[in-house]
This record gives sequence, C-alpha cells and structure tokens, in this order.
Amino acid sequence: MFTDIHTHAFHPKIARHAVEHLNEAYQLDCVGEGTIADLLLREKRSGIGRCVVLCAATTPGQVVPANDYAVTLQREHPEVTAFGTLHPGYEAWESQLERLKAAGIRGLKLHPDFQHFWLDDPRLLPMFEAAQDDFIFLFHIGDNVPPEKNPSCPYKLAALLDRFPRLRCIAGHLGGYHQWEHSLKALVGRDVWLDTSSCTPFIQPDLLKAILHKHPQDRILFGSDYPLYDPGDAMMHLQEKAELGDADLDRYCSNADALFA
Repeated sequence: MFTDIHTHAFHPKIARHAVEHLNEAYQLDCVGEGTIADLLLREKRSGIGRCVVLCAATTPGQVVPANDYAVTLQREHPEVTAFGTLHPGYEAWESQLERLKAAGIRGLKLHPDFQHFWLDDPRLLPMFEAAQDDFIFLFHIGDNVPPEKNPSCPYKLAALLDRFPRLRCIAGHLGGYHQWEHSLKALVGRDVWLDTSSCTPFIQPDLLKAILHKHPQDRILFGSDYPLYDPGDAMMHLQEKAELGDADLDRYCSNADALFA
C-alpha cells in the first residue's frame, strides 16, 4: 500500500486559520484547505491508500484536544493513521500515553520549533523512555537557521538516537529542513527513517540524490506535507528531481508497510 507519512488535517473550526498560519510561517501559499475531506480526496486521486495525519500541541493546554482529534480521525477514517502528541510542559503525559495506546494510536508527533521547546530539553527524556516501545516518533527537524540556533536540528536528533537506541524515529524533511548537509553528516546511514516532505522545492538535486543514495533504502518514506503541497505533485516532483525510477518511487511510498506491521 502507498502511504503518505507526513500530512496535517485540522478540525474544520480552525482549518482556515491553521492554513493561514502555515502560509505566514513558511512564506508560501498552501495548496490544500487543511481539512480531512480535502486531504483524503487528494490522496485517493494520487493512488495513495493510507495517510499519516500528524497532530501537535503548540501549548501544553492543547495536548488533550489534539489527542482527542487524533483518536477521532483514526476512528472515523480507515485510511488514516493518526499520530498524537506530547508537550514537555504538560505534566499528565503518562495518562496521555495510556489513552493513546488504548485507542490504537501508533505514533507521536513533536515539532519543537512550533511547540516552543528544544529537542534536547531534559523534560523530554522520561517521555522517550516510557514511550519508546509502544510509539513511533515523528520529529520536525531543521529550519533555515544554523543548527545551534535551531530547537530541532540533525545533531540534536543524533544525540537522542545515541541515548535511546530503541527509539523508533522518523526525521521529517530528510532529517533537516534547510539543513540537509548537516543531515548527511549526522543522520544519513543511521537506524532512523527519513521522510521526503517539503524538500524538493528547496534542496539541490545533487544533495537530494546523495541523501537518498547513502541512506538505507527501506528507511526512506514518502511524505507530502499536505496542506502545503498536493500528494500527487509531491510524488512527481520527488521523482523528477531525484531522477528516480518507478520502482524506487514505489519503494519509498510503500516502506511504511513494514514500519506499521
């Protein structure tokens, strides 16, 4: 089955505002409405049978509502695998892990930049220790700033992998949005999944090919970053820029089968 590992869909009440926030934050025009209906329509049109919808809480007070929405999405839409979220400022995180596991939620999304904490925050350590055997973590990694000034960077994730070798991690944006040379040094070749979301509009072709060639082929996952980009367009642009054969693209779109087995 083809899987889009990196998507966002917001509650209808906030979808328009959320898309406007993304447009402002990334200086672009999102192609999608940010709703689950629009996302599923685009995935079906692109031949993608499953999408991972990522929910993240920008404040501690949003943890419970974000996880409520993740549970609802996965329950109501069989095509959706929803990821919940945690926040180091939310003290009752253990109860959230219990309820998410009971609801069949398989993963957790952390976006340090938007959630306003650093990936090396020591408050996260007991969360990783408790969650590492039951959940897959997907991290937003990188920004258009030097790594030392970035709450999430390839080196911080590499240190986390050293500390928690059992942690199952997906590094968003090929391991470092606008920090791909650092990802090549710190993450490529390691036991970490890399998703392809929000890379092809910015990364140089030679650097893209180097990352894809040097990383284990079963650890590369297709992601569109909807609503920023359309899944079908993202697949096409990845294939064109990386000069992928159909078999390679199919592999990247199917690798999540083993992850969720």
